[in-house]
Amino acid sequence: MARDTVIIHVRFFNDGTVAEIGERPVKFTDQAWFDKLAAAFIDCYHTYSGGRGAFRLTPADLAGAQGDALQ
Repeated sequence: MARDTVIIHVRFFNDGTVAEIGERPVKFTDQAWFDKLAAAFIDCYHTYSGGRGAFRLTPADLAGAQGDALQ
């Protein structure tokens, strides 16, 4: 795996809502942060079994998303 990739792990409840997500700015709920990332980076999202998934972003993409979140 490349060093220039940030992996943001996501865990879901049985009903499909987000239980936990990494790299979340304080201003957002887990679900709102997932929705924001999914809207901008759905092509970087991978679904896994057991109610899990992950976004694979560059550090610049993550910094941009987090910076937008602070505004």
